[in-house]
Amino acid sequence: MKTYRVNDIFYSLQGEGHNTGRAAVFVRFSGCNLKCAFCDTDFASFEPLTGHDIVERIRHHEARLVVLTGGEPTLQVDEQLIDALHEAGFEVAMESNGTLPPPSNLDWLTVSPKTKPRVQRCNELKVLFDEAETPNDYGIQADYYYLQPCDVGDANRNASITRRCVEYIQRHPQWRLSLQTHKLIGFK
Repeated sequence: MKTYRVNDIFYSLQGEGHNTGRAAVFVRFSGCNLKCAFCDTDFASFEPLTGHDIVERIRHHEARLVVLTGGEPTLQVDEQLIDALHEAGFEVAMESNGTLPPPSNLDWLTVSPKTKPRVQRCNELKVLFDEAETPNDYGIQADYYYLQPCDVGDANRNASITRRCVEYIQRHPQWRLSLQTHKLIGFK
């Protein structure tokens, strides 16, 4: 039976993008094919879990949205795991860097590219807005386009980045602002 390297499972609110504010169960997978300096995931620790184990750990939560995240979940997640989550009554969303093709049976795909992605279509494109003047949309077609100010760990620089991000969105209204509201309200 296949096992997945799971870094963490937790219940919270979706803090970013289109589903902001929705209660969700997060399954964070260990491992990534990129090494982003700002990443907040511990890749060294994980627990090997089967799809059945994952479903049993999340089944008791009231929310029926599960968010598969990482690391990079496309390194591990397959259609069998998503089928098991669907059978348990969950809507399945994934947050990916877009470098690998996702399983075809997802309900929602958020791509947050850090390099040239292979994925060319998603529900939601979420681009980190840093100190560059023009964000790259990477040629991805999406239902929704979000810019998220990058948290660089410095309050003054963060304020400047956020202000420039808002100004950019005002000039380019196809983009929407995504804030990390879970951090703003002190949740995981």
